[in-house]
Amino acid sequence: MGKAFDPMLIIEFIPTLIHYLGVTLQILVVSILLGLIIGIAAAAIPRLFKIPILNQLVILYVSFIRGTPILIQLFLVFYGLPAVLMFVNIDISRMEAIYFVIVTYAISNGAGFAEIFRGAIRAVDLGQTEAAYSVGMTSSQNFFRIVLPQAIRIAFPNMANSVIGSLKDTSLAFTIGVMDMMGRGDTLIASTAHALEVYISLSVIYYVIVILLEKLFRLSEKHFNRHLTVDVALAG
Repeated sequence: MGKAFDPMLIIEFIPTLIHYLGVTLQILVVSILLGLIIGIAAAAIPRLFKIPILNQLVILYVSFIRGTPILIQLFLVFYGLPAVLMFVNIDISRMEAIYFVIVTYAISNGAGFAEIFRGAIRAVDLGQTEAAYSVGMTSSQNFFRIVLPQAIRIAFPNMANSVIGSLKDTSLAFTIGVMDMMGRGDTLIASTAHALEVYISLSVIYYVIVILLEKLFRLSEKHFNRHLTVDVALAG
């Protein structure tokens, strides 16, 4: 059991924990950017190249990532990647744990984004693709100039939800020794025995960040859809 609850410690702990917010945001931002690249590639490769084996590999990748907990994926990368690379005489066992976290979350986000983009790509009017081919565009030109920009707009709300979910998932990074907010919180609990106050402080910080992200995404979505609003107004 911990010590008696002291609400004043929450005010004391919040600034201490916020000091490590940069590590949490670094994991989030880098893994999201890499995940977007992976997700777009996973959604685009089967569509552009139509090679059956590539399509099956993408399906297997998405299915495995979506069907296993992120914590298990984190341990698989942390312990498995160095073991695999040792077969080719590459030693990454001394690499900082944060890089394994970023790789794990990039792979995980990539699978989620691949599914989101796959649905968004299908939602783009097929007639626009036919029109692109009729004016001599290649498959790649059609995808990156016509389909992808519209798919991103369609996918944006689901992408925003994935980012918020990923932010909360970063709290698992401390399990392999990353000193982020959760990691610092764990050390505070060990040194003060005030676990409840630490977890309340962490929940407040995470909640505020999520609220700010929701407002940012809402403004961004309005910006992306501004042309649609104008078109609807003109049509009316």
